[in-house]
Amino acid sequence: MTDKPWIACLDLEGVLVPEIWISVAERVGIDELKLTTRDISDYDKLMTHRFEILRANGLGLSDITDVIAGMAPYDGATDFLDWLRRHHQVVILSDTFAELALPLIEKLGNPTIFCHNLVVEHNTLVGYRLRLDDQKRASVEALGGLGFATLAMGDSFNDATMLKAADAGILFNPPPKVVAGLPELPVVWDYEQAKTKIAECERRRFADLT
Repeated sequence: MTDKPWIACLDLEGVLVPEIWISVAERVGIDELKLTTRDISDYDKLMTHRFEILRANGLGLSDITDVIAGMAPYDGATDFLDWLRRHHQVVILSDTFAELALPLIEKLGNPTIFCHNLVVEHNTLVGYRLRLDDQKRASVEALGGLGFATLAMGDSFNDATMLKAADAGILFNPPPKVVAGLPELPVVWDYEQAKTKIAECERRRFADLT
């Protein structure tokens, strides 16, 4: 059997950077905006809820991007990503939006990101355009079809289909309810553990090939 090159597919928020909406909620003082896919797995319901809260409080895109401008990747995230990119190709698969993610992607050294887009009218968030339904899973499956061995890492329920579709799926520092809901997936709690688990996945796959 011919070995395949690995490609690593990482979630963005909760893995490399803080949750954008939690940071916005803390800045503007609206606790309801702290809900994420860790809390509401139905993405459309979550986004509808967020847009309603923003409109009710007179908040627009500029208010969110002002918060994002002051955000930074997690400590150690850039070094971990640099390490991973030295060994493998990497793509970020995120259910966030380009309008929000790109300032943080720049701080991470501009890795490739596949995400969605917001619909904005006069600074008001009125909707969103999904690049593809369940795009994380679809991307992993497409990369597998292109001859890659896929490794995926995420922290939330909306990462589940991606993690299960990958040749190796890893939960990164997930909340207890995600661990309980996805007991079949291995868990790491920091970047050093992630490096060890990734190396273990590589060794196991190599052993399976020989």
